[in-house]
Amino acid sequence: MKNKKLLAEICEVAGAPGHEQRVREIVLREVKNLVDEIRIDNMGNVVAIKKGKENKKVMIAAHMDEIGFMVTHIDEKGFIYFHTLGGFDPKTLTAQRVIIHGKKDIVGVMGSKPIHLMNTADRAKVPTIKDFFIDTGRSKKELEKLVSVGDTITRERKMIEMGDCLNCKSLDNRVSVFILIETLKELKNPPYDVYAVFTVQEEIGIRGANVSSMDINPDFGFGLDTTIAFDTPGSTKQEQVSALGEGACIKVMDSSTVCDYRMVAYMKEISKKKKIKTQLEILPAGGTDTAGIQRMNPGGSIAGAVSIPTRHIHQVIEMVHKKDVRDSIDLLRHCVENLNTYDWNFK
Repeated sequence: MKNKKLLAEICEVAGAPGHEQRVREIVLREVKNLVDEIRIDNMGNVVAIKKGKENKKVMIAAHMDEIGFMVTHIDEKGFIYFHTLGGFDPKTLTAQRVIIHGKKDIVGVMGSKPIHLMNTADRAKVPTIKDFFIDTGRSKKELEKLVSVGDTITRERKMIEMGDCLNCKSLDNRVSVFILIETLKELKNPPYDVYAVFTVQEEIGIRGANVSSMDINPDFGFGLDTTIAFDTPGSTKQEQVSALGEGACIKVMDSSTVCDYRMVAYMKEISKKKKIKTQLEILPAGGTDTAGIQRMNPGGSIAGAVSIPTRHIHQVIEMVHKKDVRDSIDLLRHCVENLNTYDWNFK
């Protein structure tokens, strides 16, 4: 897989919802010579436009934000309390390092009651977010010079290779940011104007994609995001959603979108013609920017999505298969390049 160094940079950088500026800087650096026009809207979405031959619009959305936290309180001993930005399974916070983005970046650790001091009821209880605090090793007086209520917090973890897989925090959804950049590098003579949108605030409600879709008013659209790969011990075939190494996913539906059946059929046809390995995705819970692309514009758009199978999602150990990443780039590129060859009439 090419450009793993770029993917690592994109994943490791901080970008909580509404605070995606460090990711945005990388995106702007990478796409400035790949497109005909770049603009940043009032919310911070990056809209990179590559002109086509005909007067139709294709919107592709990959969100830049990652799940994170926001400082809500610093107690008398200097321990930090926080609110979540996005969906967390509290048990995954145990023993994690985080970075508080105040006047400068400060490393902290997630703390909770020691198991040695827990009674039987404590040990049986499912942990909640309120059971955790952040310890920076600093006093309140020292900490308040650097950190304020409202500062964001992100998780700390570097990318590593594990066999044919890559493992890091925030592959949801930085792997899609990477895929969209790589697709722009390889995209040749698109028939329609391509609006590559690197969106904000997806993890707290698809907010950036909604705004961009209303502004662009696309005819066609592709969401680009990770999806569950529950191909691990304890799962059954009917509940795994996707599997690593089995190709890019063509989304059929999730909890916020039923993809246009014409787009699903078209993507299946392209994958067969171009010999791209794919699998179909039905995600029973969770939504993506695809919903905003599809419905947040007058008349709606013909929308679908390319999803990247991901294990251990919304943890610091998210995992993708290198071949699935490559298949996702190929599928997206060929789907965009051949949109004008398909009969889009209702049948």
